[in-house]
Amino acid sequence: MKKLLPLLIFLLSFGIFAQDPEDFGIKETPITASNDTQSRISYAGPVVSINKTFEEAADSQNIPYRTFSGLENVENGYYIISGVFSEGKNLNKTVRKLKRKGFAESGFVTNPDNGLNYVYLTYYPFGLEAVDACVSKLDGTYTDTVWILEIENSMTIGGSSLAMLAVSETGSITTADTDEEDAETGHINENLISLAANAPRIYNTANKSKTIEKADAYFNKMWYAEAADLYEQALSKGEKYYTRDNLQKAADAHYFNTDMEKAHQWYNILYENYGKEMSEDNMFKYAHSLKGTGKYGRAKRLMRLYNRQTENGESVGLDNPKVMANEVVLDNILGSEEDYELKNMSINTKYSDFSPMFLDSNQIVFSSAKDSSFFKTRKYKWNDQPYLDLYVAEINAASQDLKNAIKFSKKINTKYHEASVAFSPDNRTMYFTRNNYGKRLKRDKEGVNHLKIYKSNKIGLEWTEGVEVSFNSNEYSTGHPALSPDGKLLYFVSDMPGSVGKSDIFVVDILDNGSFSTPRNLGPGINTEKREMFPFFNGAKLYFSSDGHTGLGGLDVFKATYDVEEGFGPVANLGKPINSNKDDFSYIVNDENHKGFFASNRAGGKGDDDIYSFKRPSIEEIPSNNNAIAGVITELITGDLIPKALVQLLDENGIKLKEMNTEDDGSFVFEDLDGNTKYTLKTIKGEFFDDERPIATLDNERVNVEISMKRLEDMIAVEEGIKKLKTEMIYFEFDKSKVRSDAAKELDKLVGVMKKYPGMAIKIESHTDSRGSRVYNEYLSDKRAKSTRDYIISQGIDASRIESAIGYGESRLLNDCNGTVACAEATHLLNRRSEFIIVRE
Repeated sequence: MKKLLPLLIFLLSFGIFAQDPEDFGIKETPITASNDTQSRISYAGPVVSINKTFEEAADSQNIPYRTFSGLENVENGYYIISGVFSEGKNLNKTVRKLKRKGFAESGFVTNPDNGLNYVYLTYYPFGLEAVDACVSKLDGTYTDTVWILEIENSMTIGGSSLAMLAVSETGSITTADTDEEDAETGHINENLISLAANAPRIYNTANKSKTIEKADAYFNKMWYAEAADLYEQALSKGEKYYTRDNLQKAADAHYFNTDMEKAHQWYNILYENYGKEMSEDNMFKYAHSLKGTGKYGRAKRLMRLYNRQTENGESVGLDNPKVMANEVVLDNILGSEEDYELKNMSINTKYSDFSPMFLDSNQIVFSSAKDSSFFKTRKYKWNDQPYLDLYVAEINAASQDLKNAIKFSKKINTKYHEASVAFSPDNRTMYFTRNNYGKRLKRDKEGVNHLKIYKSNKIGLEWTEGVEVSFNSNEYSTGHPALSPDGKLLYFVSDMPGSVGKSDIFVVDILDNGSFSTPRNLGPGINTEKREMFPFFNGAKLYFSSDGHTGLGGLDVFKATYDVEEGFGPVANLGKPINSNKDDFSYIVNDENHKGFFASNRAGGKGDDDIYSFKRPSIEEIPSNNNAIAGVITELITGDLIPKALVQLLDENGIKLKEMNTEDDGSFVFEDLDGNTKYTLKTIKGEFFDDERPIATLDNERVNVEISMKRLEDMIAVEEGIKKLKTEMIYFEFDKSKVRSDAAKELDKLVGVMKKYPGMAIKIESHTDSRGSRVYNEYLSDKRAKSTRDYIISQGIDASRIESAIGYGESRLLNDCNGTVACAEATHLLNRRSEFIIVRE
C-alpha cells in the first residue's frame, strides 16, 4: 500500500513536543568506540568501579543513553537530557525555567539531521560522572526522567565496519550472514546485536552526497517515492554511504510505501551494521517487514528482541512470556484458514483503490487515485500517484463484482484528497475525510497538513458543500468516519491528545440537534501503541485494521464484539484469507448475506491497493461446529505464563458448564460451544486474585482471549515509609456514601489479601477534595470511611482487624487545589481517595 494510507490515514501527522526518551528511540544501547578513556579512570562515586566503562555503568543502572557524532560547535562530553523539543518558544521557556530552578549550566544541543533540540540540565566531561549524577538524581534536585546524550565530535575514520563479523560463544569469528533456512526457523544470530563494539566506526560527514541531501529533503517533505529512488541510487554506489541515517531513511521510505521487500533489504543491512543502535521503532518496522515478506519465524525472534526493549522500559529477556503468548496467537492465525471466496474487482486500477462503503444495497462508494482528467494528471509526491477522489459503483449481485464506476459528486471531490465515507441510515447525510484546506492547504506550526472530517447533506439529488465537524483541529488529524446502524454514534480515527498510540479509534455521540459530544477514546482494549484505523461498526461487532495487535504483517483486519452493558469484548484477528502478509484494511460486511468488501495490496493484485469482494459460507454450508474459546493465562506484572490455573466456563446465570487446568504454556481451549452465546470465564489460582470476565462465542469461529492475573501480594505497597493496601480508586456517587458495585469489586480484592494474611489489621482513611464546606467534607468522608469498613466486615473480616475508619475531609490534600487556584477536574480527583494503611501483619 503505497501510502495513500499514510497520507489519508495513519500518517495522521504528529507534532513534536517535549517527550520521554522512549518516544525518540533512546532505549537502545549505542555502539561507541572501544578505546573509551573512561574505562581507565578511577572515580569514587557510588556507581563506578575501576575499569568500568560508561556503557557498562549506564546499562547496570538502566539509564538510557544515545550518541551523536559530527555536531558542529558542540563540546565533547556527556549531557543529562531532560526533554526534546522542536523549534519554538517552549524550548527557550523551558531552559529559562531550568535556570531559575538552579540549573545554571542548562541549555540545549541541536541535531541538524533531525531538527530536534535536546535540553540538558548539566554537562560532564566524563561518562561515569554523568551516570553517577543520574543515579543520585543530581543530588536529589531533579526527580523526573532523564537520559544521557554522548557527544563524540572527534571522529574515527578507517577500518571496515561493514565487513560484519560475529563472535561465537567459543570465541571464534564467524560471518554474520544468516541463510534463509535459519531465517525461517526463527534463528537470529544475537551476536549481531553486540557487534562492532570493538571495531572502528565510520563517521564521515563527507558521505552526504548531493543525491543523499536531495533524498533527505524529499524524505523530510514525506515524498517517500522520490526519496526511496534517490537513496537506492546513492547506496548502490558503495558501502561508504552505508551510514545509519542513510540506511534507516532508505528502509523507512520503502516501508512507508509498503514495498516490504525493499524495506526488509535495508532494515536487514541496518540491523547487521547498527543492530545495537536501532530504536524501538526501527525494530518494530524491521519485524513487520519480515512478516511482510513471509519470514514469520525470524519475525517472531526479532519481536522478542523488540519486546525486550519496550516492555515497561526494562529489559525482559528473549523468553518474555508475553511475547510467547503473542506467538501462540500468531501460530493459531497461521494454522487456520476460513473458507472465504475472494474476488478482485474489475473496477480496480493500477493506482490505489480502497475504502469501500455501502451507499445502499446496490451501490458502493470507494476511494481511488485514478484521475480521469484528459489534459493533466494531478499527482502528489508521497507515492507518485494522483490525488484521491470518491467514486460510486454498482454491485453486480450475481458475481459480487463492482461495475460502472463514476466520480461521486463535484460538490464533494476537490483538487485535494477525499476518502473514507460513511452514510446515515436514510442516506441523506454523509461524513468523509479530506485534507485541511481553505483556498490552499493549511499547515500546523510544524508544517504538517492534517486531515479533517467533513459533513454534507443531500438536498434533492445533490450533496451540499462539505462542512467541518466540531471536533476537528488544525493541530491533529481526524478521519475514517463510521456510523452506527442507528446513526447515533460516529466512530473515527485520530492522533488527538489522549491517544494511546500513533492513531486511535474514537467515538462521539451525534446529538438530536446535530452537534457532537466530547470524543471518547475506545481505550487500550481496542487501541494499541501503534496504528488503529478504518473502523466499521454494524451494531454487534466493530471491525478495524491495526498493526499493533498480533497479526500476519502490515495492517490486519480485526473484530471485537459489542455488548451494550459490557462494551467491547476481546479483539480477534480475522485470519486468512482476509488477512495476508501485506496491508489488509477498510473491511465492510453485510451480515445478512455474509458478503462484503475490503482492500489489500497483497500479491496478485492489479495495482497498488485493490478492492476485493468476499463471500463467507453461510451457517448451513458449514459442516461442523467450530465454536471455541481459547486463551493464554499470564501474570500481570512479570508476564510469566501460569500453568495449572483453573479456568471455568459459566453460563449467563453463573452456572458452571466446563472447567479445565491450563497447560504448561498457560493455554486453554473450550470447544464445541454454542454460537453467538454469552459466557463468563472465571480463572482461579491460589496466590492470585480471581479473574472473571464476560465473553461471547461467534458463529463457527475460535475466539482468543489473553488473561493477566494479579498476585494478592502485589496490592501491598510502601509509600513514604508507610505500608498500605493499594486498590484502584474507590468511587462514590456524588454526595453519597453507599458502596457502589464497581467499588465493591475493588474492596473484594482487599478482602482477599486480608484473608490470605489473617494477622493483618488496617485502618481506613477517607479524603475529599476542597470543593464544598470544610465541615461538610469532613462529615461526608467520615460516612464513606465507615461505609467502607462495614462492607469489609460484611465480607467475613473480623471487625477487630479494622483499627479505625476516619474521614479527614479536605485536610490532607495531595496538591495545591485548596480553592485558591483554578484546578482541572482530574486534579481534584486525585484528592478524592480512600487509603488502607496496614498497622499489623
